[in-house]
Amino acid sequence: MKFTRRHTLAAALSVAALSLFGCGQKEEAKPAASAAPASAAAAPSDKKAEPLKVAFVYVGPVGDAGWTFAHDAARKAVEAKYGDKVQTSFVENIPESAADAERVMRDLASQGNKLIFGTTFGYMEAMLKVAKDFPDVKFEHATGYKTADNLAQYDVRTYEGAYLAGVAAGKLTKSNKLGIVGSVPIPEVLRNINSFTLGAKSVNPKVTTRVVWVNKWFDPGNEREAAITLIGQGVDVLMQNTDSAAVVQTAQEKGVYAFGWDSDMSKFGDKAHAAASVIDWSVYYNKRVGEALAGTWKSDTTWWGLKEGMIDLKAFNASLSEDIKKSIANKRQGVIDGSAPIWKGPIKDNTGKEVLPKDKVADDKFLHDINFYVEGVEGKVPG
Repeated sequence: MKFTRRHTLAAALSVAALSLFGCGQKEEAKPAASAAPASAAAAPSDKKAEPLKVAFVYVGPVGDAGWTFAHDAARKAVEAKYGDKVQTSFVENIPESAADAERVMRDLASQGNKLIFGTTFGYMEAMLKVAKDFPDVKFEHATGYKTADNLAQYDVRTYEGAYLAGVAAGKLTKSNKLGIVGSVPIPEVLRNINSFTLGAKSVNPKVTTRVVWVNKWFDPGNEREAAITLIGQGVDVLMQNTDSAAVVQTAQEKGVYAFGWDSDMSKFGDKAHAAASVIDWSVYYNKRVGEALAGTWKSDTTWWGLKEGMIDLKAFNASLSEDIKKSIANKRQGVIDGSAPIWKGPIKDNTGKEVLPKDKVADDKFLHDINFYVEGVEGKVPG
């Protein structure tokens, strides 16, 4: 079973569902002239086609600077690309509880939205249920694993961005101690932690990684405390798998490096922000909206990354050397063309057990089922 993004978020329910109803014009019939010539017959109607109504359901606030911010930037890109052919709306801060998610999805479908994106794992069961009741509506679910005739699944290979961040971290660290503020210990997050560590060790075998868990996706206060704890342990480069900019802000205050996550967070700490693993959801959203408009949309499962331009390490700090940038570029190309896969054996977990034999490249099932720390990550996986 694939268990990935967004297991829990204790966000306050703030349903801002936008009820956007299309307004059609009605022309009243006029009396016919008694002797009108044939050429005076009524001209064909120039009435424009109704726009495709597209809705997005967000687990966090659009101002989180991370996950939800990136999704909403892509929604705006859809509007820019398709103009008056589409009418988009969004609802933010929707918890992953089945009742809340179902109510919102059902409401959006009832309002005439014909394409609905749910952007977190916890919406999966609710979307399945609502999709069954609205067969003429197309549903898209981020990071889950179940599909239906009118329900597709999509995800991004965030671990590829984490790997490139690790390459930079391995070159930047002076203490050889790296730290990660983790959200919840599910395969997606473990995959990112491990890939970050693999990237760092590929250029600096001496590094170790420490993790502090906050058990939430968006909790700026606890994210800050976790970052302070790691810095107190001698960590001088931080990464996060959480949604706020608190880690970057804390790194700025304490004089260490950090990486933005999901979005460019450099404005929150220009000196500390080494680079950012940036997701570009518009690559996927523009494609699927275009297919819905063209009548070619079909249910599918998609997992895209560097190769498709859906994620990359960007927003480099001016202090990064050309050597670091060159290392990142070389590693990126190796991932894209397959000449240097991230997950290629031999790879051991942090107990010394071989999890991937020599020369074997991990398939997607292996990546989806990761439940261990690789060699170099300290401690045990919670729970």
